[in-house]
Parts: sequence; structure tokens; C-alpha cells
Amino acid sequence: MQIVHTIADLRAALAGQGRPAFVPTMGNLHEGHLSLVRTARQHGDIAVASIFVNRLQFLPHEDFDSYPRTWEADCAKLQAEGCDLLFAPREADLYPEPQVFKIQPDAQLADILEGHFRPGFFTGVCTVVMKLFSAVFFASGGGTAVFGKKDYQQLMVIRRMVQQFALPVDIVAGDTARAEDGLALSSRNGYLSGQERQQAMALSQALRQLAQAARSGQAPLAELEARAMQSLAAQGWAPDYLTVRLRSDLQQPASAQQLSDAPLVALGAARLGSTRLIDNLEF
Repeated sequence: MQIVHTIADLRAALAGQGRPAFVPTMGNLHEGHLSLVRTARQHGDIAVASIFVNRLQFLPHEDFDSYPRTWEADCAKLQAEGCDLLFAPREADLYPEPQVFKIQPDAQLADILEGHFRPGFFTGVCTVVMKLFSAVFFASGGGTAVFGKKDYQQLMVIRRMVQQFALPVDIVAGDTARAEDGLALSSRNGYLSGQERQQAMALSQALRQLAQAARSGQAPLAELEARAMQSLAAQGWAPDYLTVRLRSDLQQPASAQQLSDAPLVALGAARLGSTRLIDNLEF
């Protein structure tokens, strides 16, 4: 596996290599990331990953400085999965001057759910992804990028950005990797204490129950969502949202008919101790 740190070296390494299949990450890799690399290998001529902890998507009170950085282990895992090229820019490589030009995503999609509780988050995500796409796909004129469904809203925002800017990038979605008890794998799971880890599957269980109740029409959706929030809070969580949305645009179902037969997704975000976890369930 070749490792490069600058955009110039990345573009030189990709010249003449065909169409890249790209997996952007912030490192601290787990099976979820590695499954995306395996998917990437099936969709391009050269499998490319990046590791970059993007300051632009962290709020001032969030964990940028303490975000887990596990460089040597990450490199070993990527090499074992057959990643061909790793782009690992330093902050000065990707942002040699203050990044004052930024991508402002559609508020209707990006200012709800995660965007409501983490203002500016998707601006930071879109800006770094646009810059990474420019770096990775410059030589080939296009390719494939693989994103996980665990970050469901992020996946939709990136897809919309690619569509709006007519980028020559195919977005492939990878299924959420889970532990045996159902907990969605996440770099932030490492923050959980032993006792919290035993409680952590309650979020996915709550989403499953909410999805079943919503599809069966047991009560108005707002009431079902409120019950789900109260139930999770009673177990010691601090939930930000537990909600059912249309898969097409993440808006609220407008009718009982949509609740009964439209493609839906239940999404949740909640804090357990000091750790904020997110999850979702398509149904």
C-alpha cells in the first residue's frame, strides 16, 4: 500500500491508474470502515482511502483534540484489506490557508436532525468531501466513492451535493456494520465504559420498536416518537431525537398512507454518559 500526504503526490500516484474507488475516513478504523474498503475494491481500478480528522465539522465544544488517532493500526488494517493507496494529509496539506470558501448544503436537508443539534456540521462535511473529491478524482475525471449508511443523513447530503454540482462521482452506500448485540460500530464506541457498552444496544432496539409501531399505525407518529424518547430517557440516556422520516428526503411522512407503505427510515441520536451515538433503521 502506498501512502501519500500531499495533493500533488496523490494526483501523481493516481495518474494512469484508471478509475479510483474512494473511501474517506477520519481514522480509528473498525470493521465498518473495512467493509467499505472491500466494497470499494469491487467498484474501481484502484482502491483509495483517506485518513483526515476534519476540524471544520467539529463544534467548539466537541472532541476534535481527543478524537482517537490510531495511525499504525489503521495502516495495518487497510493494507490487510487490499487498499492500494492511502491519502493521509496533514492539516496544512489540505488547508494550507484558512478555508474561507465553503459548501453550504440545502438547509431543508442539512439543518434538520444532526444539522439541528450540530449547527454547521454538514457545511464542514461537504467542504472537506468536495476538496477530497477534487484531489482524488482529478487525474481520472471521475470514479466511485463509498459511504456508510450508519451516517444516513450524511450519505443523503453527499449524494445531493454530487447531483447538484454534476460531479462525475458515483456514490455507493455500504450497509451498517454491527456488533453481535446489534450496536452499530462507531469510532466513538471506544469512549463507552464497560457498563455503558452493555446498555448501548438500547438505541437500536428503540429504533426497531419505533419502526414497528409507526408502520402498524398504533398511534399518531408524534406520540410514538415522544414515547420512544421517554423510554430511552428512562434508561439513563439523553436523547436528541428518535424519529421516522421518508427515505427520499428525510422529511416527515405527510399522511397515514405514507406511514403504511412508503420507504421509511427511523433515525436516532442520544447521549449515553458523555458519548453521543447515532443509528438508523430502514423499513
